[in-house]
Amino acid sequence: MKESSPPRNWTRLGLWLVGATMGYNAVEAGLAIWAGVVADSIALIGFGLDSIIELAAASVLFWRLGVDARGAGEEVVEAAERRVHRFVGATFFALAAYVLALAVWTLAGHGQPEESLVGIILAAASLVIMPLVAWGKLRAAREIPSPALAAEAKETLACSYLSFALLLGLVANALAGWWWADPVAALLMVPWLLHEGREAFEEEDD
Repeated sequence: MKESSPPRNWTRLGLWLVGATMGYNAVEAGLAIWAGVVADSIALIGFGLDSIIELAAASVLFWRLGVDARGAGEEVVEAAERRVHRFVGATFFALAAYVLALAVWTLAGHGQPEESLVGIILAAASLVIMPLVAWGKLRAAREIPSPALAAEAKETLACSYLSFALLLGLVANALAGWWWADPVAALLMVPWLLHEGREAFEEEDD
């Protein structure tokens, strides 16, 4: 029977996936904010700000995996893991606050999204790419193992959901004028984000 890959190979894969996420989120943030300004769409601008939050979480996790890949001692790796796990948990709360505030603002009639072809293409691309990246991170997190990487992978899944909400809102608005579809779909995600953030801190305390 073929032997499984050594943990260090999975660490390198996790490092590569997190690095790819950082690069993608940087491009995604720039395009979304630019398209949002052009289309006067708060939903798109907010999506870009979410990408910046995810970029911050991925950057810290990239540092943690780099510590592991360099062959640091067990105590050093565990200390890095604890710090990153808490940081990622905090970004879940920040993401929940952003989604809630943006949804309420939009539903109040202050930010009805306008048509944006760039936004639709960007949201569709993220909806395809992010679940695949998240699956790879979850697999690597199990093999390393790294609860912090698993938590950040769930945040990548959150990006997928937000991409779906954004795509739904932009398409519904373009075809039927249903500007409220985006914030309503996003609001459904807030309880899950709060649960994941709380779970990250509870696991760390345990």
